[in-house]
Formats: sequence, structure tokens, C-alpha cells
Amino acid sequence: MLGWMAWTWPTALVFVGIFAAMGILTLIEIRRPGGAERTGILGLVTTRGDRLFMTLLGTVYIFLAWLGIFGEPLWTPLGLSLAWGVFCFWKV
Repeated sequence: MLGWMAWTWPTALVFVGIFAAMGILTLIEIRRPGGAERTGILGLVTTRGDRLFMTLLGTVYIFLAWLGIFGEPLWTPLGLSLAWGVFCFWKV
């Protein structure tokens, strides 16, 4: 049934992680509505959802750039992506 796509455990974990993050943000939004708007160092007014989107987008660019320049292994871009995510939710 799922043979149309090369599903691997890392691919499945990425999707599970994205959907889990969206679910957690949904639960937080239900408990504390308003999106926790704030102005970060970029001068943009962002909500939790905006910061998640910027984190995911930045993560994709980090991994693609790393694969294009260095190839594998992917532990370093994983660390960079986690640091980017912390930065986005902390300062942006």
C-alpha cells in the first residue's frame, strides 16, 4: 500500500516529529490562546506557529546545503538544526 514512496525509518521519524510538533502547538494554543506574539531580533512580530515554520524551513536549508557541500554523515547538520530551532524559539 505504501510502496509508492521509499519509506524508511528516518523518513517516518521526520514526519512523526513534524506532526507531533504541530499537535503540541495545537494543545498549547488551546490552553493559552493568542499565539504568544512577540517581536524578536529580526524585527518581525511572530507567533509560535511562525517560529515553528521558520525552524522547519531553516532546517531544510541547513540539511540541503550540508548534503550539497559535504555529503554524509548528517550528525553535524542535525546539531546545527537543533541549535537553529532553539534560536528561533528563543530570539526570533
